[in-house]
Amino acid sequence: MNASTLPVERVPLQPGSEGHKRAFCRMLLDTHDPYRPKAIEWPELPPDALARLTSLPIWNIAVQVEGKASISVRTYAGTTNNPLLREAVEPNAFEEARHKDVLGHMVSSYGIRLEPEPDYEPPRDPEWAFMKTGFSECIDSFFAFGLFALAKRSGYFPPALVDTFEPVIQEECRHILFFVNWVAWHRRNLPPWKRPIFAARVLAVWIVLIWERINTPKASAARPMTTTSRSPAAIPSASTSRRETCSISARPRTIGGWRFSIGG
Repeated sequence: MNASTLPVERVPLQPGSEGHKRAFCRMLLDTHDPYRPKAIEWPELPPDALARLTSLPIWNIAVQVEGKASISVRTYAGTTNNPLLREAVEPNAFEEARHKDVLGHMVSSYGIRLEPEPDYEPPRDPEWAFMKTGFSECIDSFFAFGLFALAKRSGYFPPALVDTFEPVIQEECRHILFFVNWVAWHRRNLPPWKRPIFAARVLAVWIVLIWERINTPKASAARPMTTTSRSPAAIPSASTSRRETCSISARPRTIGGWRFSIGG
């Protein structure tokens, strides 16, 4: 019997307990989807939707973010002495690398040419890099999930294209659920004198991420985008009477026997 097959306690979980750790690790392990990026069939897009997709100046950054996330998570997995935690973090790193492959196949399918990728070096501070990756996913997914829902409802992208990203969205939900529980578990298991240091590092990560998000639009605007599309497309503006607040759906999800929802 390996660490991932240990039974999960069916009792209220105490943050920082062994049962808490088993629960969030098993959640990630039990819900792993073995899909292959090459097997994804990207839908044919009408010319206007293709132009909107290829004109977005985000694909270089998106691919590189996933590449950095993969090496950061993989490096942290190699530093932990906890067998179950390492067993859960390793497929997390694999899934981050797979997200990069998914994006790579997508941009190739739609004629988007990317810049050469940089070398992804292992971070010198694995825990910092792991926290930066986890909190970054929390920020980016908060907006990305809403934008995906809005794009589907508004018809900005065909539903078939949005639905094709569903496995990636599901994985990001799982990564966030795992990470926020890891933060709570890890904090409780630190010696009392180290907890203020950990809290300071968490605050520092948030400051860095907010600063990066402020500067990301400037970097995107300065970076040329090369595609095979002949005409860029602007985002259509909605009339004032049709504008509405975009909220993330709280539809419950059930994966591998685990039931959870995102939203209120």
